[in-house]
Amino acid sequence: MELLEFIFTLGVVFAVFGFIWGIIELGITLLSAGRQRQLPEIYIVKAVKYFFLVDVTFLVCSQGKFEDFNATSQLVFGSVVLLMYFVGKLQNSKNKQMMFNAFSNGRKVTQTKFNLKAEISVITFATVVFGLFWIFPHYASNPISLWFNDAISNIIDTPIFGFIFKVIGFFFLISIIFKMINAFLFLISGKAFQRGNNSKEDNNRTDFDSWEEVE
Repeated sequence: MELLEFIFTLGVVFAVFGFIWGIIELGITLLSAGRQRQLPEIYIVKAVKYFFLVDVTFLVCSQGKFEDFNATSQLVFGSVVLLMYFVGKLQNSKNKQMMFNAFSNGRKVTQTKFNLKAEISVITFATVVFGLFWIFPHYASNPISLWFNDAISNIIDTPIFGFIFKVIGFFFLISIIFKMINAFLFLISGKAFQRGNNSKEDNNRTDFDSWEEVE
Protein backbone atom coordinates (compact mmCIF):
# COMPACT_ATOMS: atom_id res chain seq x y z
CA MET A 1 0.00 0.00 0.00
CA GLU A 2 2.91 2.35 0.64
CA LEU A 3 3.86 2.13 -3.02
CA LEU A 4 0.41 3.44 -3.97
CA GLU A 5 0.69 6.18 -1.37
CA PHE A 6 4.11 7.07 -2.72
CA ILE A 7 2.84 7.34 -6.32
CA PHE A 8 -0.13 9.38 -5.06
CA THR A 9 2.26 11.76 -3.27
CA LEU A 10 4.32 12.22 -6.42
CA GLY A 11 1.14 12.93 -8.39
CA VAL A 12 0.20 15.68 -5.94
CA VAL A 13 3.73 17.11 -6.08
CA PHE A 14 3.70 17.10 -9.90
CA ALA A 15 0.32 18.85 -9.95
CA VAL A 16 1.34 21.57 -7.49
CA PHE A 17 4.68 22.09 -9.24
CA GLY A 18 2.83 22.50 -12.55
CA PHE A 19 0.58 25.09 -10.92
CA ILE A 20 3.53 27.08 -9.55
CA TRP A 21 5.42 26.84 -12.83
CA GLY A 22 2.31 28.02 -14.68
CA ILE A 23 2.38 31.20 -12.60
CA ILE A 24 6.08 31.64 -13.37
CA GLU A 25 5.47 31.20 -17.11
CA LEU A 26 2.60 33.69 -16.94
CA GLY A 27 5.02 36.19 -15.42
CA ILE A 28 7.54 35.50 -18.20
CA THR A 29 4.83 36.06 -20.80
CA LEU A 30 3.81 39.36 -19.21
CA LEU A 31 7.42 40.53 -19.04
CA SER A 32 7.92 39.68 -22.71
CA ALA A 33 4.88 41.85 -23.59
CA GLY A 34 3.11 38.96 -25.30
CA ARG A 35 5.97 38.29 -27.72
CA GLN A 36 5.71 34.85 -29.30
CA ARG A 37 8.64 32.74 -28.19
CA GLN A 38 10.84 30.95 -30.68
CA LEU A 39 11.25 27.17 -30.59
CA PRO A 40 14.73 27.15 -28.95
CA GLU A 41 13.48 29.50 -26.23
CA ILE A 42 10.46 27.26 -25.58
CA TYR A 43 12.61 24.18 -25.04
CA ILE A 44 15.20 25.99 -22.95
CA VAL A 45 12.39 27.02 -20.59
CA LYS A 46 11.04 23.45 -20.64
CA ALA A 47 14.50 22.07 -19.84
CA VAL A 48 14.72 24.41 -16.83
CA LYS A 49 11.23 23.34 -15.77
CA TYR A 50 12.09 19.64 -16.00
CA PHE A 51 15.37 20.23 -14.17
CA PHE A 52 13.63 21.65 -11.11
CA LEU A 53 10.82 19.09 -11.31
CA VAL A 54 13.47 16.34 -11.24
CA ASP A 55 15.21 18.15 -8.39
CA VAL A 56 12.02 18.41 -6.31
CA THR A 57 11.13 14.78 -7.08
CA PHE A 58 14.57 13.67 -5.90
CA LEU A 59 14.11 15.63 -2.65
CA VAL A 60 10.72 14.02 -2.07
CA CYS A 61 12.14 10.54 -2.74
CA SER A 62 15.12 11.07 -0.43
CA GLN A 63 13.16 12.42 2.55
CA GLY A 64 12.30 8.92 3.77
CA LYS A 65 8.67 9.64 4.67
CA PHE A 66 7.67 6.00 4.10
CA GLU A 67 9.11 3.76 6.82
CA ASP A 68 8.54 0.43 5.05
CA PHE A 69 9.69 1.82 1.73
CA ASN A 70 13.42 2.61 1.90
CA ALA A 71 15.10 5.55 0.17
CA THR A 72 16.66 3.43 -2.58
CA SER A 73 13.29 1.91 -3.51
CA GLN A 74 11.73 5.37 -3.51
CA LEU A 75 14.41 6.65 -5.87
CA VAL A 76 13.98 3.68 -8.21
CA PHE A 77 10.20 3.89 -8.36
CA GLY A 78 10.37 7.68 -8.39
CA SER A 79 12.55 7.62 -11.50
CA VAL A 80 10.13 5.21 -13.19
CA VAL A 81 7.08 7.34 -12.34
CA LEU A 82 8.90 10.48 -13.42
CA LEU A 83 9.84 8.93 -16.76
CA MET A 84 6.25 7.79 -17.31
CA TYR A 85 5.10 11.33 -16.54
CA PHE A 86 7.51 12.80 -19.09
CA VAL A 87 6.51 10.27 -21.75
CA GLY A 88 2.85 11.07 -21.07
CA LYS A 89 3.59 14.77 -21.57
CA LEU A 90 5.38 13.94 -24.81
CA GLN A 91 2.42 11.95 -26.08
CA ASN A 92 -0.01 14.74 -25.17
CA SER A 93 2.11 17.34 -26.99
CA LYS A 94 2.38 15.07 -30.03
CA ASN A 95 -1.39 14.48 -30.08
CA LYS A 96 -2.08 18.21 -29.81
CA GLN A 97 0.27 18.88 -32.72
CA MET A 98 -1.44 16.20 -34.81
CA MET A 99 -4.84 17.75 -34.08
CA PHE A 100 -3.48 21.19 -34.96
CA ASN A 101 -2.14 19.89 -38.26
CA ALA A 102 -5.47 18.20 -38.97
CA PHE A 103 -7.43 21.40 -38.40
CA SER A 104 -5.01 23.39 -40.54
CA ASN A 105 -6.57 21.67 -43.60
CA GLY A 106 -3.25 21.12 -45.32
CA ARG A 107 -2.15 24.75 -44.99
CA LYS A 108 1.54 25.26 -44.37
CA VAL A 109 2.26 25.89 -40.70
CA THR A 110 4.89 28.60 -40.39
CA GLN A 111 5.69 27.99 -36.75
CA THR A 112 5.14 25.08 -34.41
CA LYS A 113 5.64 24.69 -30.68
CA PHE A 114 6.37 20.96 -30.93
CA ASN A 115 9.57 19.28 -32.02
CA LEU A 116 9.96 15.55 -31.37
CA LYS A 117 13.78 15.58 -31.27
CA ALA A 118 13.77 18.52 -28.87
CA GLU A 119 11.17 16.82 -26.65
CA ILE A 120 13.23 13.62 -26.48
CA SER A 121 16.40 15.64 -25.81
CA VAL A 122 14.77 17.46 -22.89
CA ILE A 123 13.47 14.18 -21.41
CA THR A 124 16.92 12.61 -21.81
CA PHE A 125 18.47 15.63 -20.12
CA ALA A 126 16.03 15.34 -17.20
CA THR A 127 16.72 11.62 -16.83
CA VAL A 128 20.47 12.20 -16.76
CA VAL A 129 20.02 14.94 -14.15
CA PHE A 130 18.09 12.54 -11.90
CA GLY A 131 20.93 10.03 -12.20
CA LEU A 132 23.51 12.70 -11.36
CA PHE A 133 21.54 13.73 -8.29
CA TRP A 134 21.61 10.10 -7.21
CA ILE A 135 25.42 10.14 -7.44
CA PHE A 136 25.84 13.68 -6.05
CA PRO A 137 22.78 14.17 -3.80
CA HIS A 138 24.09 17.32 -2.10
CA TYR A 139 23.62 19.28 -5.35
CA ALA A 140 19.87 18.66 -5.17
CA SER A 141 19.59 20.80 -2.04
CA ASN A 142 20.00 24.19 -3.70
CA PRO A 143 18.07 27.35 -2.72
CA ILE A 144 15.66 27.25 -5.69
CA SER A 145 14.73 23.59 -5.31
CA LEU A 146 14.29 24.02 -1.55
CA TRP A 147 12.01 26.98 -2.22
CA PHE A 148 9.94 24.90 -4.62
CA ASN A 149 9.79 22.08 -2.07
CA ASP A 150 8.62 24.40 0.71
CA ALA A 151 6.09 26.14 -1.54
CA ILE A 152 4.65 22.79 -2.64
CA SER A 153 4.37 21.60 0.98
CA ASN A 154 2.61 24.84 2.01
CA ILE A 155 0.10 24.60 -0.85
CA ILE A 156 -0.62 20.93 -0.08
CA ASP A 157 -1.31 21.87 3.56
CA THR A 158 -3.80 24.55 2.45
CA PRO A 159 -7.36 23.19 3.01
CA ILE A 160 -9.02 24.07 -0.32
CA PHE A 161 -6.05 24.00 -2.71
CA GLY A 162 -4.62 20.96 -0.97
CA PHE A 163 -7.85 19.03 -1.49
CA ILE A 164 -8.00 19.98 -5.19
CA PHE A 165 -4.44 18.84 -5.83
CA LYS A 166 -5.02 15.64 -3.88
CA VAL A 167 -7.93 14.85 -6.20
CA ILE A 168 -5.58 15.42 -9.15
CA GLY A 169 -3.02 13.17 -7.43
CA PHE A 170 -5.65 10.43 -7.11
CA PHE A 171 -6.38 10.49 -10.85
CA PHE A 172 -2.63 10.52 -11.52
CA LEU A 173 -2.32 7.38 -9.39
CA ILE A 174 -5.12 5.68 -11.35
CA SER A 175 -3.49 6.58 -14.68
CA ILE A 176 -0.10 5.23 -13.54
CA ILE A 177 -1.71 1.97 -12.38
CA PHE A 178 -3.45 1.50 -15.73
CA LYS A 179 -0.22 2.24 -17.60
CA MET A 180 1.65 -0.34 -15.53
CA ILE A 181 -1.08 -2.92 -16.04
CA ASN A 182 -1.12 -2.30 -19.80
CA ALA A 183 2.66 -2.56 -19.98
CA PHE A 184 2.60 -5.82 -17.98
CA LEU A 185 -0.16 -7.33 -20.15
CA PHE A 186 1.73 -6.24 -23.26
CA LEU A 187 4.87 -8.04 -22.09
CA ILE A 188 3.22 -11.28 -20.96
CA SER A 189 1.14 -11.49 -24.13
CA GLY A 190 4.30 -11.81 -26.22
CA LYS A 191 3.23 -9.02 -28.56
CA ALA A 192 6.51 -7.18 -28.06
CA PHE A 193 8.44 -10.20 -29.35
CA GLN A 194 5.95 -10.75 -32.16
CA ARG A 195 6.21 -7.11 -33.15
CA GLY A 196 10.00 -7.39 -33.27
CA ASN A 197 9.79 -10.42 -35.54
CA ASN A 198 7.20 -8.71 -37.73
CA SER A 199 9.47 -5.68 -38.04
CA LYS A 200 12.34 -7.89 -39.18
CA GLU A 201 10.09 -9.66 -41.66
CA ASP A 202 8.80 -6.32 -42.93
CA ASN A 203 12.35 -5.07 -43.37
CA ASN A 204 13.34 -8.20 -45.25
CA ARG A 205 10.23 -7.97 -47.39
CA THR A 206 10.92 -4.29 -48.11
CA ASP A 207 14.51 -5.03 -49.05
CA PHE A 208 13.40 -7.81 -51.41
CA ASP A 209 10.76 -5.62 -53.04
CA SER A 210 13.28 -2.85 -53.55
CA TRP A 211 15.73 -5.33 -55.13
CA GLU A 212 13.00 -6.52 -57.49
CA GLU A 213 12.26 -2.93 -58.54
CA VAL A 214 15.92 -2.25 -59.26
CA GLU A 215 16.17 -5.39 -61.33
